[in-house]
Amino acid sequence: MARPRILIVGAGFAGFHAARTLSNLARCAAEIVLLNPTDSFLYLPLLPEVTAGILEPRRVTIPLTDALPGVRLVLGQARDLDLDGRTVHYTDPEDTPGRITYDRLIFTVGSVSKLLPIPGIAEYAHGFRGIPEALYLRDHLIRQIELADATDDQDQRAARCTFVVVGAGYTGTEVAAQGQLLTADIARRHPRLSGTRLRWLLLDTAPRVLPGLDERLAAATDAVLRERGLDVRMGCSVSEATKDGVKLSDGSFVPTRTLVWCVGVRPDPLVESTRLPTERGRLVVDEYLRVPGRPEVYACGDAAAVPDLTRPGEYTAMTAQHAERQGRRAARNVAASYGHGTAAPYKHHDLGFVVDLGGWQGAANPLGVPLSGPPARAITRGYHLLSLPRNRIRTVSDWAFSAFGSRPAVGLGIVRGPAVPLDTAAPELTRS
Repeated sequence: MARPRILIVGAGFAGFHAARTLSNLARCAAEIVLLNPTDSFLYLPLLPEVTAGILEPRRVTIPLTDALPGVRLVLGQARDLDLDGRTVHYTDPEDTPGRITYDRLIFTVGSVSKLLPIPGIAEYAHGFRGIPEALYLRDHLIRQIELADATDDQDQRAARCTFVVVGAGYTGTEVAAQGQLLTADIARRHPRLSGTRLRWLLLDTAPRVLPGLDERLAAATDAVLRERGLDVRMGCSVSEATKDGVKLSDGSFVPTRTLVWCVGVRPDPLVESTRLPTERGRLVVDEYLRVPGRPEVYACGDAAAVPDLTRPGEYTAMTAQHAERQGRRAARNVAASYGHGTAAPYKHHDLGFVVDLGGWQGAANPLGVPLSGPPARAITRGYHLLSLPRNRIRTVSDWAFSAFGSRPAVGLGIVRGPAVPLDTAAPELTRS
């Protein structure tokens, strides 16, 4: 008699940890299948360090077949859900269509970059959602410094040495902090740029940086950025982007060749195609992570509007911390539906947040205790090290080398701009 099949769609934080938990709980009772466009899990919180040249890309990419024994990986992008037929239709990396049936479905398709109707953003902004974007941005930053060195046109040099990041949440703040240190390091190797100002702007419509963090930590982060010379502008954003620069919402124009878009994420468009009830684009589920009226379907992570039992009437935030724990809970509840354990509602109190500002600086509030400076940096790296499913020793070695050595000052040139369009960013999960 054939074993029942549990299908997990998406291998971001929620999907990866759901598959990992099920591989231990229900490997013998059911066939576990994971459908994902790539063969690896991306540890997104450390992606800014890949751009900064601190970590090699392989440190933050975890091979799924190695990390998930007993789980069958199917490479493909989900395109349609036939809920009545319990079938997921997909296309593989070579655009060949396929289909997978299931007895239980864990829907964890994650999120994509949030685009706003601003002229020029899709054409001229760089997204930051995956390895291709991180590598491309690193090459781009190095190339701008090299081209600035090569020109005698002072206006062009100033534009190439100006970098704009939109979005002062966790990702945008870390990208700006790490990017500023990278460009400063590269510029020091170009004597012709001596005296040239490297200008970094961090913009957000929010009243302060890191609006989701403790106000004292946000203030400490703001102070660190400004001390390094970053131009932090709150209550300000981009109203138009062109090949020569950006027009800001205050009416000013900033000549630049670099615009990094980190304004946040939205649920994967596949959620809408299910034609199931949604809340702000996220699939409605109950506290057990089940889709109402579809007891065989579970959803979690960025794709799901999960009730926050610690804040009645609200939904959990779209963070990696919630996605990871929801994935584990969904897996346990699915296993319970086959008689392994007992189902339980998802309830989680935040353990705190961490932000890496590069150098010896950071901001963190572990268990509600606000920290900044070197202690926060140590907590931040310790948290990421414990959260990494693999590659811990190699990650520590990269950190040690970057602390006492120099960053590689060469572009790899392996990812072209059109390969990483902002409006088709890969659906990975959000920041921790």
